[in-house]
Amino acid sequence: MFDPQQYKTTTRDQWEEAAEAWHRWGAFIEAWLGPSTERMLDVAGITTGSRVLDVAAGTGGQSLAAARRTGPSGSVLATDISPAVLRYAASEAAAAGLDNVRTRELDGEDLAVPAGEFDAVISRVGLIYFPDQRAALAGMRAALRPGGRLAAVVYSTADRNAFFSVPVGIIRRRAQLPPPAPGQPGPFSLGAPGVAEQLFTVAGFHDVRVETVPSPVRLTSAAECTRFEQESFGALHQMLSGLSKQERSAAWTEIEAALREFEGADGFTGPCEMLVVSGVS
Repeated sequence: MFDPQQYKTTTRDQWEEAAEAWHRWGAFIEAWLGPSTERMLDVAGITTGSRVLDVAAGTGGQSLAAARRTGPSGSVLATDISPAVLRYAASEAAAAGLDNVRTRELDGEDLAVPAGEFDAVISRVGLIYFPDQRAALAGMRAALRPGGRLAAVVYSTADRNAFFSVPVGIIRRRAQLPPPAPGQPGPFSLGAPGVAEQLFTVAGFHDVRVETVPSPVRLTSAAECTRFEQESFGALHQMLSGLSKQERSAAWTEIEAALREFEGADGFTGPCEMLVVSGVS
């Protein structure tokens, strides 16, 4: 049976381990997620002076992008369940001279921030992994001033994201894991038509919109994509945790072979499609 508290504990531990790799791959991640990030910031209405809350901020690439938009008269509070990723976010903000970025370790389902404090809330590829997405959205809405905006980047459906769904499928088969039940967290939990809109609407947001952003994963080879996912994707490590070291190695070997389907003369182009979901409080 699914244990949400154990899931969150394991997720935190996995991100503590993956923080250095996610930071090291940062330039690639920002290039890959750049278009969806910019659209997220656009629809969140982030501009000069905005007060922004970033939920599940990770190493903070989108936090810094938001901070550049707000300027020194605005602010960004980057939050995450993992203190290790937040240390990288803080160091990157300091290196960039962005004094308007603060970090705080917070559970995205229990946002201990003042009500109505923020003009905008953002979350990039984080909401999909919350066991209680309704509680997370309720907290985000409470953090917003009336008329404030929430915008989140999530994956669309598995068939539009083969760079990720192929490894997930291989791992599920090898680890004998059933597909997630409706309502359980996972990379494609908000991708099906109408799912994100309904969730946002039930949480009390209005003017809910979903935009599609093609986000192909461009790397030199399938081997490089496999290395990126193996080093950086905590969700995959969590799925593999019940296998032996030898079995995990065999799974990654199969994943690399399967991803070669997306190699061509110009290198590796993995299918990926993001959704930018937004709503007004």
